[in-house]
Amino acid sequence: MFKYTTSTLKKLEDLCKEAAFELRYEKGSFNAGHCVLEDRRVIVVNQYYTLEARVNCLVDIIGKLNIDPEALSEVSQSVYQKIKQQTPAK
Repeated sequence: MFKYTTSTLKKLEDLCKEAAFELRYEKGSFNAGHCVLEDRRVIVVNQYYTLEARVNCLVDIIGKLNIDPEALSEVSQSVYQKIKQQTPAK
C-alpha cells in the first residue's frame, strides 16, 4: 500500500520518466490512462484529480506496463517491485 504524499507522487513520476514515458497532467473530463502513439509513450492523468487519485492512477497504470527494471535507478526499482507485488498476476 502506498502513502498518499507528494513524495510518493514524485517517486512515481520519476519512475515514469526513467521508463521513457511522458507524463502529462491535462484538464478535461476523461479517464486517465496511457497510450503508445507512433512510438510516443504517453501517460495522461486528469489534472483535477486529488493527490490520492493521482497516486492510485499512476500505480494502476505502472502495474500494467512492461518496464525493464534494469533501466531504472535503485529507488525506482524498489517502487516498481512494490507495485508489481501488489498487482494481481494475469
